[in-house]
Amino acid sequence: MICAQAFSQILSSSIEKKTIALGEVNHIVITINNLQDGKVSAAPENELLPFHFEEIKDSIAQTPDVYYRRIEFTVFDEGKFTIPELEFKVDGKVLKTIPYEVDVINTAQKTDQINDIMNNKGVKLDVTDYWELYKFYILAGIALIALIIAIVMFVRYGRKPKDSPVVTTNQTLKELDSLKKKKYVENGNYRSFYVELIDISRTFIARQYRLPADVLLTDDLIDLIRKNNTISQENERVVEDVFVRGDLVKFAKTFPDQQTMEKDFADIRNFVKRSSKDLEFENLRKDV
Repeated sequence: MICAQAFSQILSSSIEKKTIALGEVNHIVITINNLQDGKVSAAPENELLPFHFEEIKDSIAQTPDVYYRRIEFTVFDEGKFTIPELEFKVDGKVLKTIPYEVDVINTAQKTDQINDIMNNKGVKLDVTDYWELYKFYILAGIALIALIIAIVMFVRYGRKPKDSPVVTTNQTLKELDSLKKKKYVENGNYRSFYVELIDISRTFIARQYRLPADVLLTDDLIDLIRKNNTISQENERVVEDVFVRGDLVKFAKTFPDQQTMEKDFADIRNFVKRSSKDLEFENLRKDV
């Protein structure tokens, strides 16, 4: 036994504190004596301790007879943590430390005053720095303003009102084309021709000139047109001639020929096309 003790390696370990505060530095020391030039193998630096133990510094020193290792560590979680048996091999012989239990406590109180590590420093910013900080807000603001302007422009100028003079004129011209395709003139169906022609014309006058042409009798409508002065004299004559002839045809007091029917159709079509000039003159008169 005396020879064995004299020629065997002796491993010893110690830990500074078994109870530490969160983040407090602790250290463990491992020493192997009587190496007799033996080779020591263990976990590499900063990898000896298990999870939860944050190694700060791992110092290893070795002489022909002594192996010395000092590890500084800390723990950032509250609770009890165990340092298990740490293995060291000396020329193939395994030596183990004893396990240690470390109790980590939180010493902070709610009433503790938290102080900055250093005083705040003022930093002078230039234009480029402010741009980097606020460029996304500036670009978003510009995009929002542009979107609002685009919506206003579209609502105000982009959409053509359904009851605008141009739309009303085009719609009436399409209705007249549909009437012509029915070939009332060619077939001598003068009554149906004038009934539909007068209806299309009355609807057009009511929408284009804002006159109650769809409810007034022909004489009353012609009298209103003369007093209103919205429709030009040329167009007044067309309306009067065609509407009076249409009433005579409907009541079987006259029988127009094909040439008269074609002329009345052409006159109404030209009247519809010329209506925009009447409105332009009326708007100019109102401005004056």
